[in-house]
Amino acid sequence: MRIEPIAPGSRPELAGLESRILAERGRISPLYQVLLQSPPVAHGWEQMLSAVRNRNSLPAGLRELLILRVATLNRAPYEFDAHVPHALAAGVPQATVDAMRMAELPADLPLGPAERAALAYAESMTRAIQVPDAVFDGVRAHFAGQQLVDLTATVAAYNMVSRFLEALQVGY
Repeated sequence: MRIEPIAPGSRPELAGLESRILAERGRISPLYQVLLQSPPVAHGWEQMLSAVRNRNSLPAGLRELLILRVATLNRAPYEFDAHVPHALAAGVPQATVDAMRMAELPADLPLGPAERAALAYAESMTRAIQVPDAVFDGVRAHFAGQQLVDLTATVAAYNMVSRFLEALQVGY
């Protein structure tokens, strides 16, 4: 790692924040140990990412597919590996998880139209930043309102996560 992680329990002034992270996440991962270097950022990160991941209106399997795909596109293996158990627990087949590691998704991957549209949106948001109207229209055909916001926020948030992890080499 490029920055020293904060060992859980080593700084009394962080006890409240660590308790909230533990309550939401079940542990203080290496990512959060690095984030604890900046308590205000760690607090905001925990609030936002907990909302994106734990209070999201998308089906859990789709949410995890998006996270896995963003991790692959950003070459963030630590993030990918951290979410494999969540994807499997959400019912994503192992073969589909494995396919998410590929540079290009196989055309014969057994995905529904909503999943394909969401993954195309994630790829566009991650690779090109700007989303062409045709890609957005494909997503809008399957998602509206909160789901569309949650989908966009999931992809955007996990782009942030993977870029943070890779810049600071968290998990190396």
